[in-house]
Amino acid sequence: MEASFKSNNQVSKAERYDIFLQQFASLIESETHEVSVLANTCAALKEAFEFFWVGFYLVEGDELVLGPFQGSVACYRIKKGRGVCGTAWAERRTLLVPDVDQFPGHIACSSLSRSEIVVPMLVANEVKGVLDIDSDCLNAFDETDREALEKIVTLLIQTLYQK
Repeated sequence: MEASFKSNNQVSKAERYDIFLQQFASLIESETHEVSVLANTCAALKEAFEFFWVGFYLVEGDELVLGPFQGSVACYRIKKGRGVCGTAWAERRTLLVPDVDQFPGHIACSSLSRSEIVVPMLVANEVKGVLDIDSDCLNAFDETDREALEKIVTLLIQTLYQK
């Protein structure tokens, strides 16, 4: 899976996500190896949108364990209900946090992280893992990010787990 996901910054964020999704969908349609697909997803999102940190945590027992990621610093294990990732897992919903310092129980992996969005990977109503994206800017994420990243996660679930 190799492609350039850099896009023209002259288009809106929604248009950039649409372009990304089209390219991404065609690249992963026949992929089956979970770690490879998730690692490449992280790399593509980081390249296309220049996010501060992009990673997947996968459910292992009662913890989220760091899976493929693109970033310099990360938590390794997160309990259900703890921090943004653990809360998104427990609540089975996307969490958009404009200021991580204001989130109860936030796990500070890096002092550079200012805002975060976490999208759970739901398969048959069970969380398989979460996509975690951090920004070094306060209030970096909005409903456009939520909708687009949920579509990306849905595509991943369909490709990897529902064959």
